[in-house]
Amino acid sequence: MERYFNIRYEFDIPTIHESIARQVELGEPGYICVADGNVLNMVNRKNFYKEVIDGSIFSICDSSWVPIFIRWIYGYERQYYCGNDIFTEIVNSRKYKMAFLGTKQRILDGLKANLVEIDPKIADMLFYELPFCNVDDFDYAGIADMINKNDADIIWIALGAPKQEIFMSKLKPHLKRGVIISVGAVFKFNCGLPDIPKRSPEWLRKHHLEFLHRIFKEPKKQIKRCWGIVVTLPRILNQEWRLKNKKK
Repeated sequence: MERYFNIRYEFDIPTIHESIARQVELGEPGYICVADGNVLNMVNRKNFYKEVIDGSIFSICDSSWVPIFIRWIYGYERQYYCGNDIFTEIVNSRKYKMAFLGTKQRILDGLKANLVEIDPKIADMLFYELPFCNVDDFDYAGIADMINKNDADIIWIALGAPKQEIFMSKLKPHLKRGVIISVGAVFKFNCGLPDIPKRSPEWLRKHHLEFLHRIFKEPKKQIKRCWGIVVTLPRILNQEWRLKNKKK
């Protein structure tokens, strides 16, 4: 793991999967954050949220811009690994018993129908619509009881940042086992419903412009989010540059 911009990242994809498999085998609960630009912004603005992210096993880099910033400052080559990719790769591996929590029931139903085509065993796994409430008001003990009875290895959480990361940190103490992973809009991307926005085209992702697609599809939400990142980013980059120079 390496720390950049106040986040402990694991960039090596085989190591990420080996760590998940080891955690599942150990039978100990833990959580992994999928850190996009919004998470990067909030970690550097809110100390309590930074503590939540630091409490994870590690974070994976879900921003194609972070490796560019690392190259600018340090000259290192790193790769990003988005939440949708880790989700589809774990599902396609057919190795784990999973639980899927969050979003609306119709999205969960569409997601389940699609995933069963990949792995028929998913039909018997837990799909649970979390109630709309403040992050402090969830019945964490009750939710954990369902997951424990389901004996899930991987628990996917789709609530959006920062809510999903805080949710994971509060759920972990109630779990007997399992790796919790936050995946934001991934359930929507894979539900197959015609009225739900899909992931951006490959050519936009290749040119680090996925955020434009998200703005076009959800302007009210994404413009506010992107503006917050733009405002905070110069300070984050300057802070990292100063940190690099202190290490010399």
